[in-house]
Amino acid sequence: MGGISNRMKEIKRRRHRRQKVAHFRSKLAKATPSEKQVIADKLRKLTEGCDTLIEAMALESK
Repeated sequence: MGGISNRMKEIKRRRHRRQKVAHFRSKLAKATPSEKQVIADKLRKLTEGCDTLIEAMALESK
């Protein structure tokens, strides 16, 4: 009968997202403009709150 609850699944997803965003932030220091675009695309696929993250990381020029 057991299994993982929906709450635990969401917590796992949040932790994974946090780890991925931290990984992208560390890569950002040495990234070229084309690599920054790739990082922005990956963030869009990763999370719904991507717009605020992209603005905070200054990945796209206005």
